[in-house]
Amino acid sequence: MKRTLRRPAMRSALDAAAIPTYAGPRPVAERADALHIIQAPGRLPRGRRVYAIGDVHGHLERLRTVHRMIADDLTVRPVPNAVLVHLGDYIDQGPDSAGVLRHLAGLRLPGVQVVNLMGDHERMLLDAIDGDRAAATDWLWAGGRGALASWGLPQDLPREVWAEAFPPEQIDFLRGLVLMHQEGDYLFVHAGVRPGVALRDQAREDLLMIRQPFLASEAAFGAVVVHGHSSNPAVPILGNRIGLDTGAGIGGRLTCGVLEEDGIALMVG
Repeated sequence: MKRTLRRPAMRSALDAAAIPTYAGPRPVAERADALHIIQAPGRLPRGRRVYAIGDVHGHLERLRTVHRMIADDLTVRPVPNAVLVHLGDYIDQGPDSAGVLRHLAGLRLPGVQVVNLMGDHERMLLDAIDGDRAAATDWLWAGGRGALASWGLPQDLPREVWAEAFPPEQIDFLRGLVLMHQEGDYLFVHAGVRPGVALRDQAREDLLMIRQPFLASEAAFGAVVVHGHSSNPAVPILGNRIGLDTGAGIGGRLTCGVLEEDGIALMVG
């Protein structure tokens, strides 16, 4: 007897086991006047708009492009209260870590509140500067050698002099980075949160580095988490999280999520 293949049942089982990290392509804009707004999983108060930029990883020109698009959008669509959130990982992998930090440390956008979050790459560098030799090794492996070159520093520069070698204003900028920021229904963090743990009790290591079980979770976290850290070529917009790292450090684009009332649009640079 010929055995009947039960493909629908198999497909259902595979769908049930899938990690919900990809929800299909999203409309993205390369110009401020081409934004396509879709339904968002959360809401901001009327008159409040948040621009959230994913992992930059040393790509200064892409960051400048997105900042210009934000300025253009505010000119075309002014709003009483605008917030710009950078989600961390400004350094390593790309060609100009030094330039990115110089740009961000001096960034002033009239009428815009700027919030800079810490990423795991910034934390590694700070720990290394503060004498953690294991962190220094991790940082060099994760892209620190190229970053040193962007500051004009040799790769074999003794770790004991790193603290004096970096521009002090950029180190001050790194030490001023924050772990999270909340607006309306949204929580902005670098990596994510641990499911089942209250937002106020989240560990620093999870906020900076978590992937699983955060990415696979369909639980409510107490806020819609807007994060970077885990790259995806298409932005996952799910009921409990929005991931804005589209792989700028590994050849992808730099993405900015534009959140306003109950809508979201995507810019890319």
